[in-house]
Amino acid sequence: MFHGSIPALVTPFKNGAVDRKAFADLVERQIEAGAGALVPCGTTGESATLSHEEHREVVTLCIEVTAGRIPVIAGAGSNSTREAIGLVEHAKEAGADAVLCVCPYYNRPDQAGLEAHFRTIAETVAMPIILYNVPGRTVSDLLPDTVIRLGKHPNIVGIKDAAGDLARVSLHAAGLEGEQFVQICGDDPLTLGHRAMGGTGCISVTANVAPADMAALHTAVDKGDIAVAQAIEKKFIALHKALFLSPSPGPAKYALSRLGLCEASTRLPIVGPDEAARAKIDAAMEIAGLI
Repeated sequence: MFHGSIPALVTPFKNGAVDRKAFADLVERQIEAGAGALVPCGTTGESATLSHEEHREVVTLCIEVTAGRIPVIAGAGSNSTREAIGLVEHAKEAGADAVLCVCPYYNRPDQAGLEAHFRTIAETVAMPIILYNVPGRTVSDLLPDTVIRLGKHPNIVGIKDAAGDLARVSLHAAGLEGEQFVQICGDDPLTLGHRAMGGTGCISVTANVAPADMAALHTAVDKGDIAVAQAIEKKFIALHKALFLSPSPGPAKYALSRLGLCEASTRLPIVGPDEAARAKIDAAMEIAGLI
């Protein structure tokens, strides 16, 4: 259902507000470059500092600009189940193809709480849901047994996993054999390994900066051209790492500003990369042939 390079879109700002034109241009750039789907208002989209009105605005704008050409997976997570349901309902009404729901953060639910959270969303809104497990940010880890139970729900169609444990791809697949359940990598440097284990794509930060190259990597994997995919990965591994030298999406926005595509501005408490990090991002972009 969801495949290939799937950029976790940044939300560009101008004078403190959402830069609608820059965002629309970034969406068009991704579609032209061969993205498999788009994710507005995820972590990289600074969803944590968008107002609910802005969140709905960005999701709607992404859907309007995309105009059905590729799927839109709208970020719709929250640490409040009721709030998450509201975001999922809006995404459905706006015409999103699926939603990406992050594990609740800060309140640290246990596995029973995580399962109840996602199951309640799935039973309240008839909408394809992709679970998003990123324990480094949420301090709650959606364990394989819980994923397997949730994956049997007809509205829960996949997972974006950023736990850093590739063995989970096989564990999920074994437990959900026969189910239509997609597994999407949530960490650019692990993409090739994740695909080899049975993953279908990557919800990518690097794709913001190099959309055509990240799409080409997945095309190479699909064709069995592993040497080509490895060559792309070697060219971009420094950039994968550089884009997390300071809290994301500060480095990605800085890189996009170097390409003249949007301002580097972020919202507090994200302040963007310092001079040393910017120099390393520049160097990684040069290795990748972007500047």
